[in-house]
Amino acid sequence: MKSKNNWYVITGAPSSGKTTLIKQLEEKGYYVIHEVAREYIDKEMAKGKTIEEIRKNERHFQDEVLKMKIDLEKKLSKNKIIFFDRGIPDSLAYYKLYGWKVSQDLQKAVDECWYKKIFLLDFYDFKKDYARTESREQQVKIHDLMEKTYRETKIPLEIIPKMEIKEHRAKHILKNL
Repeated sequence: MKSKNNWYVITGAPSSGKTTLIKQLEEKGYYVIHEVAREYIDKEMAKGKTIEEIRKNERHFQDEVLKMKIDLEKKLSKNKIIFFDRGIPDSLAYYKLYGWKVSQDLQKAVDECWYKKIFLLDFYDFKKDYARTESREQQVKIHDLMEKTYRETKIPLEIIPKMEIKEHRAKHILKNL
């Protein structure tokens, strides 16, 4: 049974502006959950690992990120408005990207998760950073997989286009909660 809540997901491919948008919402006083994958990467880098070492076993990386998401969501208030930088179904999209068999744990987590609305951001030009290992080609595939995966959840989905002034995205989202 899917548990209703007041949670919203900001998602999209790498370089879609998720982190920028989440920070803008946080600056406006909203409760946000920053991207769990970056949190995991940062913790591992603090132990002295390189991004290549962290992502060498991509399946292990994705499994660890999924576990962190599931554990985190269990602890959060369902009544509080929360914006997430990625949701549990993002993990399913990455499994599809790599052609992996979907584990029972992942399928159960996706089947049981619920968000009030998903905001899928259209992407900007691809920019590499310390945590990104994807390519421009994967960026496009990830965007398409995110859309397909979230549509399959039947959670309301809105695609947010690129906007010249990035602050307009936050205003648009807040008007469309």
